Amino acid sequence: MAPLSLFTVALGLPAPWEVVDMAFDPEPGRIDFHLTFASGTRFACPHCGAEHQPVHDTLERDWRHLHFFQLQAYIHARVPRVRCPMPYLRQDYPQVGVPWARPNSGFTRRMEALLVTLCKAMTVSQVAQLPSVSDGRVWRTLDHYVDQAHAQEDFSTVTSVGLDETASRRGYNYMSLFHDLDAPRGLYACEGRKAQVVAQFAGAFEAHGACAENIRAVCKDMSTSYQAGVCEHRPWATITFDEFHIIQLVNKAVDEVRRQEVKRAPELRCTRYIWLKDKSAWSNRQTAQFADLKSRNLKTHRAFRIQGTLHEIFHSAQSAVPAEPLLVDKWYSWARRCRLEPIKAVAKILKDYWPSVLNAFDSRLTNGHVEGVNSLIQTAKARARGYGTAKHLINIAYLVADKLTPLPTSPFVVKSGLPLTT
Repeated sequence: MAPLSLFTVALGLPAPWEVVDMAFDPEPGRIDFHLTFASGTRFACPHCGAEHQPVHDTLERDWRHLHFFQLQAYIHARVPRVRCPMPYLRQDYPQVGVPWARPNSGFTRRMEALLVTLCKAMTVSQVAQLPSVSDGRVWRTLDHYVDQAHAQEDFSTVTSVGLDETASRRGYNYMSLFHDLDAPRGLYACEGRKAQVVAQFAGAFEAHGACAENIRAVCKDMSTSYQAGVCEHRPWATITFDEFHIIQLVNKAVDEVRRQEVKRAPELRCTRYIWLKDKSAWSNRQTAQFADLKSRNLKTHRAFRIQGTLHEIFHSAQSAVPAEPLLVDKWYSWARRCRLEPIKAVAKILKDYWPSVLNAFDSRLTNGHVEGVNSLIQTAKARARGYGTAKHLINIAYLVADKLTPLPTSPFVVKSGLPLTT
């Protein structure tokens, strides 16, 4: 096999394209491949689809490719333009697409696949340094494929939705995340955490081939704005306050009791995680500390017992029927008479939402996966030291959280979790 023919095969070029020249420059470590098509080849019009159109002229184009033998690789080709038999559709002489790159991209498809894959684990700035290109070029590639992949998502089977918020930047800036709790996978992300975000999700939900009435259950925290949004835009959906958020709320109350008591009981200093962690996760040192603190008749220990009882109710009750008397008649009565203001405040909040709290025992829905995704998003944000625009953060959220369905790919494209076809 001739050397240039070997490079044609190595690059995975289909007929009529072939490598006709190759230049190697050892100083910058660069290799350039020059491509052409067979003389007399006719192409289909990319606009109207008419086949066997003669070439009108060609335009010189170049693309950055994957490293070739650890060398920076570039592909150059004169891309043909054909005469469109229906010019009123777009233009008289549209440019033919090439199989190794999408239109208006300076990267080959394989290079783009690598960049998108690396962006899942690295910052865009770090990824841009590998091929020595600007951050903007990587962002444009990432935005294109994430938007394309998300647009192809099918929400027709979604019936249970998890709703939560995550910080988008410093200050009171948040974005809302909607997740499919059955899959699980990310569905939608947008700026803000007001009631209007539920209306935005409703529009996006139906735009992805789903019916609004399909959503039968919503699992969320006790945000009043989310509550108002769901009641207004999804009034038929059953609202569930899952165990994760309820225990988290009580944990904050226990910690507040500890903070108030530490002024008169210095032995409580540096014991925060004893009261917030499950007993099974305690170290030997923490177990010994707890045994000592338990004998001191502390308010913090009393709050901890109330929190532990609530946790046991969630794990022992199999449905809302046996759980209701345990919560309403026993736990709530104890919490309201405990003379610990943070615990009493939490008990009042739970009483205001008893139906949604009790739904957790029947639906068994949880936002644990949503919280896990939130931590991935915050890790990515911290790694990048923030993002310049909310759009970039949303696309990173889709990239790390979604199970984006791949579209059919060309045999010349590296397969990945994102669609790499035009």
